[in-house]
Amino acid sequence: MAHRLVLDTNVLVAGLRSRRGASYRVLRLIEYGRVRPVLSVPLVFEYEEVLKREAGVLLLRREDLDAVLDDLCALGERRAIHYLWRPTLRDPHDELVLEVAVAAGGIPIVTHNVKDFTGSEHFAVPIYTPRDWLIAIGEKR
Repeated sequence: MAHRLVLDTNVLVAGLRSRRGASYRVLRLIEYGRVRPVLSVPLVFEYEEVLKREAGVLLLRREDLDAVLDDLCALGERRAIHYLWRPTLRDPHDELVLEVAVAAGGIPIVTHNVKDFTGSEHFAVPIYTPRDWLIAIGEKR
């Protein structure tokens, strides 16, 4: 059974920017079917906006980014968000990530900015860096 998680946008950007590092490894595990990202429509729109803004830094064409997003959606589990209990976090974009994790039953959020999710403890949602999450699931020592 695949591990479920919610990716913060910064992990997606980091994994596409470099083939080295824990973020890239998380993306590869998604591709291999060992990890299943949980998504919402607003979260995918956030991914798209940030990735296309960073396209030059990522050295990817917009069409390539569309393919990445299509693959992520095809491999992911969609969650509808039927409630808004914001604001809990300082950044409304981080709220999109937290909402999905809560709607999916408190699954982990993987982010490079753990401190941005201060307040998520009220929802019993674990927050990990990519490296720490890989260690927690036994993929990295």
